[in-house]
Amino acid sequence: MADKVNAKNLKFGYGLTLKSARQWGLYISAGRGKTSIGIEEPALFSEPGVFIVRPDGTPYYGAVQTMPFARPPFQDLLGAIDFAIAKNYPARGEYTGEV
Repeated sequence: MADKVNAKNLKFGYGLTLKSARQWGLYISAGRGKTSIGIEEPALFSEPGVFIVRPDGTPYYGAVQTMPFARPPFQDLLGAIDFAIAKNYPARGEYTGEV
């Protein structure tokens, strides 16, 4: 994927253990045989997620899915990152006080 989007300085994670996937908040699914494109699903696997992590290791953006469909278009995500950086846009969901 890094080559496909020409992202020389961007890190991609894949091949997480199920334990790590769950720690990231990803949904875990049970395999149901062959997919519509003829690939045998593993007994258990994680559904997709996209995370943007700040250089200090804190999360900035996260999206998890219960299905492997309609992933965010990567080009749109890059445009949103450019906007957030240019406008110094804060991450959301960081409030931890009383509600």
